[in-house]
Amino acid sequence: MRVALVVPMKSFGIAKGRLTNVLSAKEREQLARDCARIVITAGGNWATYVVCDATDVASWATSVGANVVSCPSPGLDVAVAAGVTAAIADGAQHVVVAHGDLPLASTFEHLVLDGHVALVPDRHGDGTNVLSFPTVMRFTTAYGPQSFSRHQEILAALRYKYVVVNDDDLSLDLDTADDLVELEKRA
Repeated sequence: MRVALVVPMKSFGIAKGRLTNVLSAKEREQLARDCARIVITAGGNWATYVVCDATDVASWATSVGANVVSCPSPGLDVAVAAGVTAAIADGAQHVVVAHGDLPLASTFEHLVLDGHVALVPDRHGDGTNVLSFPTVMRFTTAYGPQSFSRHQEILAALRYKYVVVNDDDLSLDLDTADDLVELEKRA
């Protein structure tokens, strides 16, 4: 089965804006780069599609062997759709969508489930950190606040089989100072 990893990303220079009170601009940029590298590496040998509208991210993605998908329109759902479309055009049979700020990601292989969608919620049960699905079960995503419950509602309405995967490593994304404290505890 051909699996693709789709990673939507903001410019490293503006990433992690909610951490401005605890990290300098240079620290936030380095954190974004480090996390992105970790997420890309967790995809192993899968074809990887970095979706962005920033030249710094596009250059970096090319340097690590990822395909770059340009998405000048704003919005995470639009970016995810662009990445999924590119992956399918290249023959992907299954897509894993992962945010680029998962510092403990080591693999996504356990999320590739035949005939099922897999959802990994954030540690608060609010957001969707990873979404994995066979391309024949393509659907419109609903990122933003409460995306985890909204994704479940969408999948139930479509009658798609899905599995919630509570993965401690993949549940930690870095959005707030509290998330950084949690990362320090786990390290």
